[in-house]
Amino acid sequence: MNRIKIVADRNIPFLEGVFEPYADVVYIDGRAISHDDVKDADALIIRTRTRCNASLLDGTKVSMIATATIGTDHIDFGYCNAHGIEVHNAQGCNAGGVMQYVFSALYGTASRKFIKLSPGDTVGIVGVGNVGKKIEHMARHIGFNVLRCDPPRAREEGEDGFCPLEHLLLNSKVVTLHVPLNDSTRGMADENFFSLMRPGAFFINTSRGEVMSDSALMDAAPKLGPVIIDTWNNEPDINRSLLDITDIATPHIAGYSYQGKQNGTASSVQTVARHFGISPLYDFFPASDEPDSRPVHLDLRGKNQGEITSILQYNYPVFTDDFMLRVDPGSFERLRTEYRYRREIYVD
Repeated sequence: MNRIKIVADRNIPFLEGVFEPYADVVYIDGRAISHDDVKDADALIIRTRTRCNASLLDGTKVSMIATATIGTDHIDFGYCNAHGIEVHNAQGCNAGGVMQYVFSALYGTASRKFIKLSPGDTVGIVGVGNVGKKIEHMARHIGFNVLRCDPPRAREEGEDGFCPLEHLLLNSKVVTLHVPLNDSTRGMADENFFSLMRPGAFFINTSRGEVMSDSALMDAAPKLGPVIIDTWNNEPDINRSLLDITDIATPHIAGYSYQGKQNGTASSVQTVARHFGISPLYDFFPASDEPDSRPVHLDLRGKNQGEITSILQYNYPVFTDDFMLRVDPGSFERLRTEYRYRREIYVD
């Protein structure tokens, strides 16, 4: 087998040493990966910080791009398809971590602002893919009503169980976004979007910053309830004025669970291995070096709001991440890179 060359983001966990018996591997900070770095590479293993487009890829040998993320808006699929470059993302890898974040943030802010969350309140989920399904499952486990807006799924599966965005916004106490970034979702949370939301409703964005308008959100904030933002426009140089009016602000780490990172790296390694016929890595999964890294099973049924809040904060004290970003917003990228991954939770 001829040795291939792989260029990899140095901040992808559990990756170093995996391919070295079979390939030449160069590790570079994702933002710094350049055309010169990849011109003789066969494969890239990246995160969202590497823009894969013509300026990076023209004239290179790259035939495979694996991103250890669920998002793909950093990859020019038109270019890759036209040049025979296979692209793979780690679908659903961080869904459990995002679910944990959303409910820890929801109950945490409700507690701080003395907002009652009652069984029968409605959680509106915009985008019901791998992450949205986890949100739905947890919401129903606790006793919330759920409204689901997902036009692509509604077209494929039928409209039963889905609703228009307008209906969701008018009738939800909690609105949480879990959409991919594309032409139909870019800027969707605009002035009209926020005008339809109920006074006092929660707004949560853990999808992509570009799906919301900063100015529209800031204008609407006095009407809204708690605002929880993990993904931002223009990361890492985020809008400090928006930061100031949020109830929880974190540096794009909602999905940063230990299991999520294992899943993302495993997905990338397996895909690259299969593309190049490296059979010993077909079923690779990172070994755990943490004694207590397994997900934590919870049963929240029948518990009151205070009990649920305490359990969620014990497993993930989200306000620590909020505090770290507020102390030094300029450390956004460092906080992501140096993040200590948390254990996920799950419910039956």
